[in-house]
Amino acid sequence: MADASSHTAKGVIEHQRPGRLKEFWSYFKENRGAVIGLYVFFFFVLIAIFADLIAPYESSTQFRSFTLQPPVWSGGTWSFPLGTDALGRDMLSRLIYGARYSFFVGIVVVVVAATGGVLLGLIAGFAPRWLDTIIMRLMDIVLAFPSLLLALVLVAILGPSLLNAMIAIALVLQPHYVRLTRASVMNELTKDYVTSARVAGAKLPRLMFITVLPNCLAPIIVQAALSFSTAILDAAALGFLGMGAQPPTPEWGTMLADSREFVLRASWVVTLPGLAILVTVLSINLMGDGLRDALDPKLKRS
Repeated sequence: MADASSHTAKGVIEHQRPGRLKEFWSYFKENRGAVIGLYVFFFFVLIAIFADLIAPYESSTQFRSFTLQPPVWSGGTWSFPLGTDALGRDMLSRLIYGARYSFFVGIVVVVVAATGGVLLGLIAGFAPRWLDTIIMRLMDIVLAFPSLLLALVLVAILGPSLLNAMIAIALVLQPHYVRLTRASVMNELTKDYVTSARVAGAKLPRLMFITVLPNCLAPIIVQAALSFSTAILDAAALGFLGMGAQPPTPEWGTMLADSREFVLRASWVVTLPGLAILVTVLSINLMGDGLRDALDPKLKRS
């Protein structure tokens, strides 16, 4: 009988998992913009992963006889379909490799910011009042500064580089995760299942990470998606200001900085990296809206 009941329980769990995924997708696909954003996002992800196979040339290869070559639609050659920059480097290749850098920045920043922010948020939610107050006041101090300005100051202290830019952006974004996680934890602590777990003798680590945290993941996932686009934007801004990735790294913000003096003479060298940033960030934001609608029960359509 015990074996039969255990097999039945496993069957129910296995049946629920695909059911939940199916329910999530049914809500997500109601937002057409989110679905389009998802497809565009995965398109850029594939470009970043297979950049070595897709790009016609290496990102730093220079063709000095073809400097500022216009794109095909402006009378250029099919050898450089999106034209070349001032050093004769293929714009298409640099944009493709730039996707890899931008997504690498987004992943690292979100992982670092979310890990530290969720941990601090859990501690603040379960901690005594005095420790909770200290943590939250520190987060308020960080949030009191304009995010880009604070990141710029941190990079100036650490030194201009892509790694230091990622560290600075992660530190700037971390308070959002702390506040969000703490608010979710405080809301969950009032529910009966937490009281039951405490009565059953659950220790604090189990209560924090196994009982409460899984029920706080929905808003954190949405915040991670939106932070991904913010990280790409901030990294591009720091690169444009010369405090992020350094030349000849084909990062989109750095490409904009290197090309700004040619904005009137060769507009494509500025327009194309700007469009890449715009489309990527827009697709991630649309996808984040769809995640919010699908994961937040209060926003689900009847």
